[in-house]
Amino acid sequence: MTRVRAAYFDPDGARYGIPTYWWRGAPPGYATRRQLAAAGLRPGGQPIAAQVLWRGVGGTRAAYLYRVDLARLKRTATPAQRAAIGKALAARRTCPTCRQVRSYYIPRSLGECLACAFPQEDAA
Repeated sequence: MTRVRAAYFDPDGARYGIPTYWWRGAPPGYATRRQLAAAGLRPGGQPIAAQVLWRGVGGTRAAYLYRVDLARLKRTATPAQRAAIGKALAARRTCPTCRQVRSYYIPRSLGECLACAFPQEDAA
C-alpha cells in the first residue's frame, strides 16, 4: 500500500468520522449517487455510509458512498407531470413577439426569437 493510499484508508472511521477508502478502494456494496442512478436506484433518504478520498486539483477531493442494499428504485414521473414538462418546454420555444414555435429554445438574453431580434439579417 502506497503512502497516499494509506493516508486515505480508514475503514472503521476513527480518523475521518465515517469509513474512508482511497480511489477505487471501496469494497463492494457501496456506490456513489451517479452509480446508483445508472443502476436505476436512488439513496432513498439513507445517510452517507462511507467516502472515497483522493488528491485532486485544488486539494483533497471526496465522493460520498451509499449502501446499495438500502437504495430504493427511482421514482418515475406521472403522466400529468410529463404533460406539464412538455408544456413548459414548448413555452421555452415559443417567441413572445411573433408567437411562433421555433425548433430551438428562445435565448433568454434576447427575450425573443432570432428572426424578431435581428429582422434586417433575416430579409437578406
